[in-house]
Formats: sequence, structure tokens, C-alpha cells
Amino acid sequence: MIARAAAAVSGARALVLTAGAGMGVDSGLPDFRGNEGFWRAYPPFAKLGLSFVDLANPRWFRRDPALAWGFYGHRLNLYRATVPHEGFAVLARWAARAPAGAFVFTSNVDGQFQRAGFAAERVYQCHGSIHRLQCQDGCGQPLFDPPAEGVAVDEATMRARRPLPACPRCGEIARPAILMFGDGGWESAPFDAEERRLDVWLRSIPLSEVCVVECGAGRAVPTVRHFGERLAAGGATLVRVNVREPEGPAGTISIARGAKDALLAIDGAA
Repeated sequence: MIARAAAAVSGARALVLTAGAGMGVDSGLPDFRGNEGFWRAYPPFAKLGLSFVDLANPRWFRRDPALAWGFYGHRLNLYRATVPHEGFAVLARWAARAPAGAFVFTSNVDGQFQRAGFAAERVYQCHGSIHRLQCQDGCGQPLFDPPAEGVAVDEATMRARRPLPACPRCGEIARPAILMFGDGGWESAPFDAEERRLDVWLRSIPLSEVCVVECGAGRAVPTVRHFGERLAAGGATLVRVNVREPEGPAGTISIARGAKDALLAIDGAA
């Protein structure tokens, strides 16, 4: 499978690089798969009996903003401090040598592709970004940056210390521009623009000349998997890298390995 993947990548005119949460594990980011994985990363939430799905809900920014920003502030600080693993550099080299270039499609909100050097114009963040904030009251303020100094979080309680991020226009508590569970207030316009750029680019290339390299996208939140499978149904080649769930439609090149390990192996075989 590694040799087949190397041939598919080398022979493609264009690459679509897709990624789910498993892509960041090799950079040291926590695996939120299931409550046990989440609670290992955040023991205070285990004591409260709050799961990832419970916390990833915009209601907390009104009900208990210190708790909400404890969760998201810790993640913001972590993502800012995390160095992307070597697999990102491999993907960047492949993208640079593909005749028609590459585009990233990711459900991750961590900004790791941009941190690894990918141009923002070639990244579609389908669930938003933790590196952009919005007013939770929708006062008309465009998206804005989080505090440069980050968010102070008491890691014993996972509660944020004041001052909490606030809207520069109206002063209301801010929230990350991320699509959460039960979320009717996400300001998606900038990310919709990213999607439009991806669509325009894809329309310029026959799908038979496209290779989709998918890393760490599981079935629990299947947005990334569904996107790659849709392209494969149109004629693209799908390389699926996933430790637990590498299977795909007929024709999928399935690799049951971690992202970094698989990408380095494919690069070595090219």
C-alpha cells in the first residue's frame, strides 16, 4: 500500500490534503476520541462529568464563561505552542512539486497547516478556527484575533482567569469562531469564502488527475471522510491514512498507520 500511495502522489497533477483530529496526535496534541481519551487530557472535566461534546457547546459562554474559556483558552495556548510534526513538511513538499498545486481541507481548528507554512489561501477550515474570535452577541464586529498573551487558565480547575476575551466593539464576552455542537451562532462567512476558493480550484482540474491524501479522519465526525469519498466517486484517487479506520470505498489505498509514520514512509518510497 505504501508503494501504491507513493505512485499515486507522484503521478497526480493536483493534491487535496485532508485531515481530521488524528493528524495532530503525532505533534503531541491530545486525542479526544471517546470520553476516556478526553478525560485523560483534562482530568478536571472528568470530575465534573463533562464530555468533549458537553463542553463544545456555545451555551457555556453565557452560562459559565470562565469554564468555557478554561476549555478553549487552554486549547488556544496549546495550539500556539505546538510545533507541527514532520509529516506536515512532507505534505508541503508534495504540494510544491504538484503541477497544479494543492489545497488543504481540514476539520481541525488548530491552525497547524498554516503554522507549517501552508498559505492561508489554500486552506479550507470547515469547522472554523480557534485563532479567530467572534462576538457572541453578533453585534456586527468582524472576526478578530485572540489576545496575543493568550488566556490564563488554572489547570487544576480548568477555569480561565479574568479578563476573558471580549468583543472590541461592544464589550460582550467573545467566543472562538468554531462550529460547536448545537451551534446556531457561528459566524461562518470567512470560512465560506475559503470553501468557495477550494471549489473554484477543483473545477479547474479533472478529478481523474487529483490525489486525495487523507490523514487522521475518523467516522465519529465524518465531514472529512465524506469529502474525500465524494471526490473519489468523481474519479480522484483516495489515499486514506488512519490507525483504526483505514477502510474506504472500492479503490481506496488504505494505510493503517499514524499520520507522521505513514507520510514519511510514502515520501521515502516515492
